[in-house]
Amino acid sequence: MFELTFLGTAATMPAGERGLPALLVAAGSERYLIDCGEGTQRQLLRAGAGFRRLGYVLLTHAHLDHVLGLPGLLSTLALLDQRDEVTISGSGRTIALVRRLLASLWGDGQAPLPLRLAALEPGPVLEQRDYRIGCFAVRHGATESLGYRFDTIARRHLRPDLLTAHGVPAGPLRACLAAGEAIELPDGSRITPEMVEGRPAAGASLAVVGDTQEVETLAAAVHGVDALVIEATFLEQDAALATERNHLTAADAGRLAAAAGVGALYLQHISGRYDAAQVAAEAGRFFPHVRVMNDFDRVQVTAARRG
Repeated sequence: MFELTFLGTAATMPAGERGLPALLVAAGSERYLIDCGEGTQRQLLRAGAGFRRLGYVLLTHAHLDHVLGLPGLLSTLALLDQRDEVTISGSGRTIALVRRLLASLWGDGQAPLPLRLAALEPGPVLEQRDYRIGCFAVRHGATESLGYRFDTIARRHLRPDLLTAHGVPAGPLRACLAAGEAIELPDGSRITPEMVEGRPAAGASLAVVGDTQEVETLAAAVHGVDALVIEATFLEQDAALATERNHLTAADAGRLAAAAGVGALYLQHISGRYDAAQVAAEAGRFFPHVRVMNDFDRVQVTAARRG
C-alpha cells in the first residue's frame, strides 16, 4: 500500500487554495517527496505530515515551480538537526540545476546537512524490501523530465496443505523453503519452493507524472497501475494553448488512463482559469474513475483499486 498526501496542486503559480507542485508518498517506513515547489515546507506542516523520515526527494524536472522549495526545506531540516542523509534524485539536467542552486546559497558541497545528489537515467531507481521504484522518460518541452513508478514486490507464501501433502515437517526445512531454497527430505525426496508456494498476493502500483506535453509514449510506462497521478493544466477548448506551452488537457489525461488500463486517475497541476468540476467532467468522458485533487487530500493506493 502507498499513501499519498497532495501538498501542492496548482499549475505554474500558486493560487489561493493551491500551492505549487509537491506530493508526499509514504511507502513502508519511508517517505518520498515528489517535487518541491516553493512553500512545500509550510504545506508539510499544514498537512500534519511534519519533517520526520523525509529522506528522499524525487524531482520530475527542473522548472522552478517544481524545485524552488528545496533551499527552504533543507534549511529547516538542518535547523531541526537532521543527521540522516537526504537524497535528491532527478535527471542529469535537473540535478545540475539543483547543484547550481544550492551552491549559490551554501557553496559547492557545503549544504547544511548530509546530502546526496543522484542523477538518474530511465530505469530502476531503488529497491526496498517490499517495493521498488523506477523512473521513465517524459516529454515536456526542452526539459529532461522523468516520471516515477512504485510497484509492490509480489511475495509468495508457503501453503500449509501443500507442505503437509509433500511431507515437509515444521521447523528448519520449512524455513529453508521460505527463504527460496530447495530441500531434501529424509526419504530422498527433493522439494523446491515452487512445489509448495501459493500464488503471489497482488501488490499495489502507482505512477506519478509531472508536466508533460503528450501521452502516447507514457501508456506503456504507466500500464496497469492502480493509481496514476498526472497533470491536467488545460481543457480541450484550449488545446492549442496546451500544445504551445507543452502541457496536457484533461481529455488527454482521461484518454491515457483508459488506454493504459489504470485503476484510478488523480489530476493535479490545476489552472486557476478553470473550475475543478469542469476538469473532472472532461477527463471523465474518457475514464470514469477520476478525481481532481486539492491540497491536503489524502489517498491510499491498494491493489483493490484495480478495475
